[in-house]
Amino acid sequence: MKAPRNFSRYLKLAQKFLSNGRLPALLAATTKKIAKKGPALSGLKQDLALLQSLCIAWWRGEYRAISSEALLAFVGALLYFVTPIDALPDWILGIGFVDDIAALAWVLRTWSDELRMFRLWQSQQPAQELKRIEHLPDSAPLEMEELKP
Repeated sequence: MKAPRNFSRYLKLAQKFLSNGRLPALLAATTKKIAKKGPALSGLKQDLALLQSLCIAWWRGEYRAISSEALLAFVGALLYFVTPIDALPDWILGIGFVDDIAALAWVLRTWSDELRMFRLWQSQQPAQELKRIEHLPDSAPLEMEELKP
């Protein structure tokens, strides 16, 4: 399976987000979109939550056993998910999330070993420690200008 069309643009944007310290804002926007779209995302919620957990653990410096390529792909996939205008705009009823699902599926499949290692690390953390690590800090909300690749 090859990378989704135009995904490389989101990898460049992911680098910018990481460099500018905007990862917490992206994770908050992801949480907000998941809550808003609820039932439409039934099968994706766990995968998105895993990507969010990994990203926040990395941002806090708690989990660094990840390649830079995988981290960029995970952040790129989350950016693709929160961006309303991508290959198939989210507002197109019935098919607006098809490209988001494809991008997430590609990332999850391509980097499955990295995710497996993170799950193992996660399973070894005390519950209270995980709760602290995965708590999203307050951050300024994302602006649409930031989401333009």
